[in-house]
Amino acid sequence: MSHATIQDTRPSAPSPRRKAGLSRRGLPRWTQPVFAVVSISLGVGIGVAAGWESRVQWGLIAALLFVLISYVTTTVVENSRQAKDRLATSVVWVCFVLAVVPLLSLIWVTVSRGVMALDGYFLTHSMAGVPGFEAGGGVYHALVGTLEQIGLATLIAVPIGLLTAVYLVEYGKGALARAVTFFVDVMTGIPSIVAGLFILSIMLIAGLQPSGFMGALALTILMIPVVVRSTEEMLKLVPNELREASLALGVPKYRTILKVVIPTAIGGISTGVMLAIARIAGETAPIILLVFGSQLINANPFEGAQSSLPFYIWEQYRVGSEASYDRAWAASLVLIAFVMILNLVARGIARWKAPKTGR
Repeated sequence: MSHATIQDTRPSAPSPRRKAGLSRRGLPRWTQPVFAVVSISLGVGIGVAAGWESRVQWGLIAALLFVLISYVTTTVVENSRQAKDRLATSVVWVCFVLAVVPLLSLIWVTVSRGVMALDGYFLTHSMAGVPGFEAGGGVYHALVGTLEQIGLATLIAVPIGLLTAVYLVEYGKGALARAVTFFVDVMTGIPSIVAGLFILSIMLIAGLQPSGFMGALALTILMIPVVVRSTEEMLKLVPNELREASLALGVPKYRTILKVVIPTAIGGISTGVMLAIARIAGETAPIILLVFGSQLINANPFEGAQSSLPFYIWEQYRVGSEASYDRAWAASLVLIAFVMILNLVARGIARWKAPKTGR
């Protein structure tokens, strides 16, 4: 006896994807680059038709068109929910491009102008006996001054900043800790010219002469809050379980800090110190006030006027000749390379000292 096959004719339940209001239709991945090309073309066309000579205006119009085209197309092809997601993604990409384009433009201009005068002679000679409006001379005396001033500032600022951060994280409680935190926050926003004026007032009261050490003291004021903040955040990331385990074994607190807490956070602390050094490397105002600049090589930062890379750039650009402009751009390239090397070293230390996770 055969049995008839009974088919279920009831409508199937809607899939979770349809319940969520998502469409099965989707734009291919290559549509975003196409939208970008179309937006740039339209932005340039509108700018040319309107007679706008500024390429910044063209770029802003292209950015707005890119966001608008992405949103409208996604709404039509997919649905409003996906369109909102695409809108947020497009805004993020536009902000990223707006941040990267000026940086790349700055690097391109500096490199293209700086390589004209940058060579071995430029790095190994000073401006002694070379008139500012003539070709020749170098940046060696300014490079020596920068290294000495930054080195002195680091030697002073790092111990003070490290100990202050340890106090705030490990011991700081009550009114004193709140006061220290408040003054660190205030120092973070102090303009560099104010730090220079503070040291200049001390020089005038004590009858001191301009020197590289005076400039290093102003740089120290600017560096300390950066070191404190970065070190404080790194120490807070150390798990309390490590501290408790060390204290449970009878280890004194100061040895716990020296042997457990600081070694655990040393990678982040080193990175913060490197970034603080990079932050003060380009300061010009305190150096102009306190170091006065010099055309000669002065290897003694405690006596006599001294130069630095930021002061050298300002000094050469002020001369106004074609040769001085080339030297200013070459010194700018040296300064950017110096800061870039510091950042690469910081990243390398952070990766080297990063906690190793076992598999």
